Amino acid sequence: MPSNSKGKSPHKPRVTPVVPGTRPELSELETRIQGARGRISPLYTVLLNSPEVASGWEQLFTAIRQKTSVPPALRELVILRIAVLNGADYEFEAHVSHALAAGMTQEVIDRLRRDETGKFSGVERLVLKDRSYVKAASVNLWWLFSTLKTRRPGDERRDPWNGS
Repeated sequence: MPSNSKGKSPHKPRVTPVVPGTRPELSELETRIQGARGRISPLYTVLLNSPEVASGWEQLFTAIRQKTSVPPALRELVILRIAVLNGADYEFEAHVSHALAAGMTQEVIDRLRRDETGKFSGVERLVLKDRSYVKAASVNLWWLFSTLKTRRPGDERRDPWNGS
């Protein structure tokens, strides 16, 4: 994943970020984001240009991150994999701390960064074995959650696309 010498994306946002606290009409939304996320990240400062998008994004991803039965480490594995497949180094870097907090090792994170997915097993292998599974997750997160909810370790033989 291309990055500058500090490991951060060299790209600047194409949209001017909103400095939190500078637009009174956003104060309620900023408070909600701060409460759910602990801070207003650079991503949200850009999303605040469209309050409806920022609000929807925050609600959707708060539900995904905090209100599903998908184990946090598996959720972060999928997020990191999607970031690699989409060339989204900012997203990858933004989720490294979450992955570590969820119990993922630095070694696993580094393998994902290098796009080395062959050494995974079980459910992890299921979601990583075929790019279409993870790509589908980036488009249809509910498919991923419903698929994982019905699977148990050792179920990687079943193909959710055709029910076999």
